[in-house]
Amino acid sequence: MITSVLVANRGEIACRVFRTCREAGIRTVAVHSDADETALHVRLADAAVRLPGTASADTYLRGDLIVKAAVAAGADAVHPGYGFLSENADFARAVTDAGLTWIGPPPEAIEAMASKTRAKELLGIAPLDRVTEADLPVLVKAAAGGGGRGMRVVRRLADLDDALTAARAEAVSAFGDGEVFVEPYVENGRHVEVQILADTHGTVWALGTRDCSLQRRHQKVIEEAPAPGLSPRLDAELRETAVRAARSVSYVGAGTVEFLVDAHGRAHFLEMNTRLQVEHPVTEAVFGVDLVALQLRVAEGHALETDPPPARGHAVEARLYAEDPAHGWAPQTGRLHRLAVPDGIRLDTGCTDGDDIGVHYDPMLAKAVAHAPTRAEAVRRLAGALERAAVHGPVTNRDLLVRSLRHEEFASARMDTGFYDRHLADLTAPAPDPLAPLAAALADAHGRSRFGGWRNVPSQPQVKRYAMAGEEHEVRYRHTRTGLTADGVRVVHADARLVVLEADGVRHRYEVARYGDQVHVGATRLTALPRFPDPTAQHAPGSLLAPMPGTVVRVAEGLTEGASVEAGQPLLWLEAMKMEHRITAPATGTLTALKAVPGQQVTVGSLLAVVQAT
Repeated sequence: MITSVLVANRGEIACRVFRTCREAGIRTVAVHSDADETALHVRLADAAVRLPGTASADTYLRGDLIVKAAVAAGADAVHPGYGFLSENADFARAVTDAGLTWIGPPPEAIEAMASKTRAKELLGIAPLDRVTEADLPVLVKAAAGGGGRGMRVVRRLADLDDALTAARAEAVSAFGDGEVFVEPYVENGRHVEVQILADTHGTVWALGTRDCSLQRRHQKVIEEAPAPGLSPRLDAELRETAVRAARSVSYVGAGTVEFLVDAHGRAHFLEMNTRLQVEHPVTEAVFGVDLVALQLRVAEGHALETDPPPARGHAVEARLYAEDPAHGWAPQTGRLHRLAVPDGIRLDTGCTDGDDIGVHYDPMLAKAVAHAPTRAEAVRRLAGALERAAVHGPVTNRDLLVRSLRHEEFASARMDTGFYDRHLADLTAPAPDPLAPLAAALADAHGRSRFGGWRNVPSQPQVKRYAMAGEEHEVRYRHTRTGLTADGVRVVHADARLVVLEADGVRHRYEVARYGDQVHVGATRLTALPRFPDPTAQHAPGSLLAPMPGTVVRVAEGLTEGASVEAGQPLLWLEAMKMEHRITAPATGTLTALKAVPGQQVTVGSLLAVVQAT
């Protein structure tokens, strides 16, 4: 009987496992890096052990330190979560060698499936050893790990070497393993997977399918269960293949078998993830199970029922990221002032109001999940909840999620992995609420001081300026005998937190929250601008500024000041939140300044280089 569980992970998944353990009466132990000292998962645990340092390689990837932490804290079991060491056979052995219960598959099963190259060989699928023009496009992929890290799509042979170099570097940073391989890239395919759960008594459940086709940078954004629109034949084939893969390695515990389904309805095996998946809540919602609780029971030796429970309804999950989709999905940092969704929506998160979002780890803030009798109802419920959610702090992908869920292609279940390649510009096009700046200005005026009385002599208008959706907006309003007026808009009510405006006979209600210069008006995020702009805040034309805080990991070989560069040419690479971001030349010209050096820590807006166009 398990009495105390250490979760060898952080953030949302650690909090998720702790929730189930707490319900079962099991004591919980967290591990944390220095950057996570005050993180939510640390605050929720009954005990916590420090892993000195901030880099993943020094902390969450140090299996030896984690095992020592489990022993020191008196834990008798270890749950790996996902990512980090969750698919590391040596770590699983170290846990059991220490006399602890491993809540996961046998090390031999992990070894058989952990390397994507070996997993494919097990199923008779060989990677590409020599790439030719006829093979393009291809996908460079890390043999270990997941989450889209260490992956690059290559469409020109000339780009292959750079893609291999970048993928290896990212794989080493994320997983401690630089092995990569090349496979054919299925254009416009659907990403479909099957949830597996197996016990030590020979029972293997295939808990339906999930569709995870909406992805950015090979990382999933929106997932749902069951995968819509599959033929009965294909659905049965996927589930049967998943069970066969699990049985071929004597699998135990939770796992996922992933496929790409091409435009002709053919399934292509991708990999088997020997761990719980980020998107497991949609399966839990549809089948009415707690997969973590079942993992614990399996680890204790209990048998599963012969058949899984029946599926009911449809579930959709959206991953809320601190990132800017309109600017290369750049990760964002800062204080998360408030995070809340309407009742009836499941919110799995590793952060809470007042937490700081840093640069060291994945930028996912939370997962929002809706369940309903039908797909259309679940999608509508989730979109409406996200639109009404309070997400105050860094720039996020919230608007993108709402628009994605309401896009006709997604609504009709015709999406594929190229969805964002085709629609990102439309999905991120500014659609500002023209009344939001006025609501912000009126709330700010009430929050700072009481309005004075009206005067017979017309007063000068009050003027405030805000940045909204990348544009500057100026607001003017007046005090009059009948109250506040603003260019034909009637002010029905205004205080520091609530503003009600009437325009063209329609009343609009706005909840307002201000944090320094940052203002949230409903779902709109604004920045209050100073009355007189700082004349010193200027940069030379062609200046390349850091789009996010991070570390300069590489500068293009041989690049020096005075060099000629081509538009789009990679100049340097930043690493932030476990992802590499390429900084390219904005135009053809001369590199007149190069301020970045490998290993340098930069903040948002730091000058990296200057390219003078010719």
